[in-house]
Amino acid sequence: MRSDGRKPEELRPVTIQRDYLKYAEGSVLIEVGDTKLVCSASIEDKVSSFLKGTGKGWVTAEYSMLPRSTEKRILRDSTRGRINGRSSEIQRLIGRSLRSIVDLKSMGEHTIWIDCDVVQADGGTRTTAITGAYIALVDALRVLKEREKWDSLPVSDYLAAVSVGKVREQLWLDLCFAEDSMAEVDMNVVMTAGGRFVEVQGTAEGMPFTREELDSFIDLAVQGIQELVAHQKRMLGTLNE
Repeated sequence: MRSDGRKPEELRPVTIQRDYLKYAEGSVLIEVGDTKLVCSASIEDKVSSFLKGTGKGWVTAEYSMLPRSTEKRILRDSTRGRINGRSSEIQRLIGRSLRSIVDLKSMGEHTIWIDCDVVQADGGTRTTAITGAYIALVDALRVLKEREKWDSLPVSDYLAAVSVGKVREQLWLDLCFAEDSMAEVDMNVVMTAGGRFVEVQGTAEGMPFTREELDSFIDLAVQGIQELVAHQKRMLGTLNE
């Protein structure tokens, strides 16, 4: 049995509150089990110097964990004076995942900043961030579409992410922290609704895993991502409606 009584192929309960923040062009509070994040999308009417004059836009992300998002208080990056390596890795993952489904050439010279703040961490914060940030991003792009009179939204597909792992010789979907901490294999998968993979991050913590196990991990992740995309579709409806 899993620590919370779930079946091996079962996601934790997912709750998404859209338009969570007053000022952001797009925002959600997303809860996956006991993991809770606030994801916001902010429009900036300029791009970095490397994109000036190209007519292309940009989507970038920042990620942080609030001091009491974990059992013991963690230091803010501002107190450390630098972004820690884990936060830097995750925010790059969020940014490139979201850019994979956005037509940057159709955005014009606008930047959308994605901020993902972990309120409470119980495993899967990076995958939850991607799933929630996607909704905030689409809402922000809809604001730009209305303002700039675009014919269509520059988004090619839905996008979500989930973790899978091997724990006690069993394959489990959507690991909480207790499960992740003892996993023999831990994997994060980012995928579009159409079944195209953006990123697969898999690591054996103990014995190496086989090609057959890898295929099983992917199959389980696909199932979970399809369920998460169903939540997104209920929130957003048709992308270009």
